[in-house]
Amino acid sequence: MKWFGVMPAMTTPFDSKLAVDHAFLSQHATWLLENGCTGLVMLGSLGEGATLEHTEKIEVLKTAVRASAKKKTPVVAAISSLSTANAVKLAKEAEDVGCEGLMVLPPYVYTSDWREMKQHVATIITATKLPCMLYNNPVAYKTDFLPEQIAELAAEHANLAAVKESSADVRRVAGIREILGDRLEIFVGVDDVLVEAVNIGARGWVAGLVNAFPAESVELFNLTLAGKREEAFELYRWFLPLLRMDTVPKFVQLIKWVQGETGTGSATVRAPRLELHGAELTAAQKALSIALANRPAVKSTTFPALKEA
Repeated sequence: MKWFGVMPAMTTPFDSKLAVDHAFLSQHATWLLENGCTGLVMLGSLGEGATLEHTEKIEVLKTAVRASAKKKTPVVAAISSLSTANAVKLAKEAEDVGCEGLMVLPPYVYTSDWREMKQHVATIITATKLPCMLYNNPVAYKTDFLPEQIAELAAEHANLAAVKESSADVRRVAGIREILGDRLEIFVGVDDVLVEAVNIGARGWVAGLVNAFPAESVELFNLTLAGKREEAFELYRWFLPLLRMDTVPKFVQLIKWVQGETGTGSATVRAPRLELHGAELTAAQKALSIALANRPAVKSTTFPALKEA
């Protein structure tokens, strides 16, 4: 498992009856990888994992693993549940179906102290032999894994290999490296701090808008990593109004809407989410229309028409 590069937090496509559209999922995954992505992260917040039944999650992982086989790129399963026992069950089944890594989240709904949260994530990390990435997103999950706590986990678990830092505070990247050096690979988990975080040591990006703009995302990451500051900022400036869609409560609806408008997916979401309307839709339309009218030289390949079954 190589924790590096741009790994999409893949959206989960639904058909008109709100069932998972596996044919589209497979084609979308293939397209993302063909445009330079280095792996796929499935079942996360953007993938609407909380709305998927356990059996649906396993089928999503199977589809992603099959789609990734040609490129020999890893599939990372996001592991979260209301209970530790169910999270462990999902982790073990993810290993069984061929996932090469796990992204370990705190439990849905329940928020507590370090003692309980450590026990929860440690139990998942030790449930398989797969390398794991700890997901820190205090904004969404109300659990904040501090750098010293992450270091404690890293010292006790050899297969904790990476951390997805989504606090939106880029100082956390430096804070983790200050304590741990290069022990863990650090991934950016918030789209609009990508350049800042890579400049202080992040080596990967679990990205959102990549679902619609993979080549542009990969180019931005590579330019930043190579230290090409002016070229990177020129692309970043174009991308920022869209990347900021990843930072608000309706990021799932926004990113899926962008996919629908660009022919790379559908705006369909599962309740309790509802599709965009009113002022929020008008604002999104304005941002996307400006971006599409001023596209950079690097462009993702045209999304292929889905072949009829």
